[in-house]
Amino acid sequence: MRCFLISDNIDTKLGMKLAGIDGVVVHEREEILYALENAMNDKETAVILITKKLTDLCSAEIYDYKLNRSRPLIVEIPDRHGDSNISDTISDYVSEAIGLKI
Repeated sequence: MRCFLISDNIDTKLGMKLAGIDGVVVHEREEILYALENAMNDKETAVILITKKLTDLCSAEIYDYKLNRSRPLIVEIPDRHGDSNISDTISDYVSEAIGLKI
């Protein structure tokens, strides 16, 4: 089993390649969906890593894959330009789950 990266920039791809993870760099919605479908149909792929910018472009399709397919696992990762703050994200999840603002 292996991981596969779908990225919007070469730096993320290069960093993952150094860690032994192969991938592609795409920019257009059609390219993203094509790469995602190919990775989903590869029996050896266990985890698909996809950058946040790309998940924003194809969020409905990715959500559908996550709901209706048991494998592979699709994981959204921040890229080098990411502005996500993980502590805020965790607080949001907890607040949503229990209904209280932390």
